[in-house]
Amino acid sequence: MRSMSGSRRNSGSSLVSSSSASSNLSHLEEDTWILWGRIVNEWDEWRRKKDKLLKELIRKGIPHHFRAIVWQLLGNATDMPVKNQYSELLKMSSPCEKLIRRDIARTYPEHEFFKGQDSLGQEVLFNVMKAYSLVDREVGYCQGSAFIVGLLLMQMPEEEAFCVFVRLMQEYRLRELFKPTMAELGLCIYQFEYLLQEQLPELNVHFRSQSFHTSMYASSWFLTLFLTFLPMPVATRIFDIFMYEGLEIIFRVGMAILQYNQTDLIQLDMEGMSQHFQKVIPHQFDSCPDKLILRAYQVKYNPKRMKKLEKEYTTIKNKEMEEQIEIKVCGQVTRAQEAEENYVIKRELAVVRQQFSVTSQNLEKAQDTIGELQREKYTEQFVTGLQTQLEQSRLQEAELLGALKELQDKVLDLEKRSSSLPDENNVAQLQDELKLVKLRELETLHSFREMQDTVTELNQRWQLHMSKGGGGHWKDSPKKNALNELQDKLMGMRLREAQAQAELREVKLQAIQLESQNQIHSKLIGRHEVESAVMQERLQQLAGQNKGLQAQLTEMKRKQAELDCKSKEEVMALRLREADSMASMAELRQKIAELEIQKEEGLIQGQLNHSDSRQYITQLRDQIGELKNEPLKPIYMRIRSPSCFLYFSEMIDVGRHMKHDILDSLLWPSSKESDECVRTRQH
Repeated sequence: MRSMSGSRRNSGSSLVSSSSASSNLSHLEEDTWILWGRIVNEWDEWRRKKDKLLKELIRKGIPHHFRAIVWQLLGNATDMPVKNQYSELLKMSSPCEKLIRRDIARTYPEHEFFKGQDSLGQEVLFNVMKAYSLVDREVGYCQGSAFIVGLLLMQMPEEEAFCVFVRLMQEYRLRELFKPTMAELGLCIYQFEYLLQEQLPELNVHFRSQSFHTSMYASSWFLTLFLTFLPMPVATRIFDIFMYEGLEIIFRVGMAILQYNQTDLIQLDMEGMSQHFQKVIPHQFDSCPDKLILRAYQVKYNPKRMKKLEKEYTTIKNKEMEEQIEIKVCGQVTRAQEAEENYVIKRELAVVRQQFSVTSQNLEKAQDTIGELQREKYTEQFVTGLQTQLEQSRLQEAELLGALKELQDKVLDLEKRSSSLPDENNVAQLQDELKLVKLRELETLHSFREMQDTVTELNQRWQLHMSKGGGGHWKDSPKKNALNELQDKLMGMRLREAQAQAELREVKLQAIQLESQNQIHSKLIGRHEVESAVMQERLQQLAGQNKGLQAQLTEMKRKQAELDCKSKEEVMALRLREADSMASMAELRQKIAELEIQKEEGLIQGQLNHSDSRQYITQLRDQIGELKNEPLKPIYMRIRSPSCFLYFSEMIDVGRHMKHDILDSLLWPSSKESDECVRTRQH
């Protein structure tokens, strides 16, 4: 290790200065590699006596080549019995193999170690995930765990990575995070929302107003430990601290990220915040991971308060479970009570029907007795027996009326209960029971009508007998008076019978109303289902239209970007042409100056006569006129953007005026300027 230190010195992560531990870190001026080699060799002593210093060193980053052994030492995974079972586990088959194969290609797809379908990284990753799914069948396989195993495999062989992963699942709360219920993830989100509400209340209110829930951005932080959110160097630094301090660093880093971006997030809507989390935040700390770590340890974090929040969350979840169980039990009890009441009503209806049949038989007997009285002579004993039968009929009638009233009350109760829509199974059962009750009531009504017809016929016969004077032998006799009393009682009994029949009809009408209400409710349910299906289809259509519009918008943005690029290119080309024009103008200016010098020298030396000079000046003026009137049409023709066209047209006009002024001043200078130029040339 000392032989390697010369070439690899200071290749580890840069150390962040910390005022709280500066006095304890004076010996860090030694070579980092030698220091970490000493820590590994004297690990037990450092954990017992220099734990605080070790914590500071881990926060400042573990050197790359020491991460494998240090992570194993931190997780106490160097000598685990499960390591000996690894080769045997690979020979077994797991029910999660298909899921693991499906997700492996999506785990670090850009990393060289895992790139390619048959790469070594994908194969060892499959082996570790398969082995753990066999060791812990309750958890099996969860997608986010593959990123953690992949990071371990980048640092160490698969057997050691398997042991460290088993220790992480058992001792670092990851097993509760990856269980099918994910109860630990709900607790972490609950605790993180408390920190957000306490330390960043304005951002919390903005998130709530935009329906931007904490689980939408923080779930992956806890499930993958920022491995899918931040770049690999930054996420590895966080994982170093996680191996020593646990999930506390995840809370701290998450709050530090939100504090750093609070000003930008408050100004964005829900879609803008999603884009900010995906594209901006992950690359903010690429160049300096220490900046993020330093901010994370400036976040207020109270472990005792987090324990209280854990108890509160557990209490809330227990209450919710109890309420759900109570709702289920109450629903079962209510259904059982309804079934029992329906059964009791059925029995009471059967009893009423039986009582009605007995009453009908008694009435038939009374009719037979009246017939016998019409045909035979009556004795006192026979009249007494008739009175006894009449009293029995009254008692049975009273019982029948009481049963009818009770039945009516129960029907009213059923009507009240049926006002609330039951589920589909209870509706079907109630429909069947109402049909049976209706049939029985029809039978009872038919029997009442037969009895009524019989009583009417008996009344007619009695009136006929009385009109014929059948009671002449009874004149002024006590038997005749008793018979009259019996007749009165029989008429009263008929009236009560009519009342009972009327009440029975009312019960029948109520049952029919209940049945009609049940049918109406079933039709309403069917109509709501149809409307719900139509709304779902409409929602799907709108979603399709929305996707189409989004695609059109994306295409328009792409075309606009292309047009912007083309316009920028054209502007650059025009600027180049403008520079060329200015250069040519400068050359012309220089040539004109040279010509002016030659002209002055020729006049002084007398080399040019008067006619030749005038002809030469005329030629120069013609050339200058051509330069003034030189068109710039090719430049105008190549400008497509209206704004650019106006800009360059104004600029060309200004340049044209400048060129005219320069040429005029050079070819036709004032008298003072000419004299000065002559004196200058002579000098």
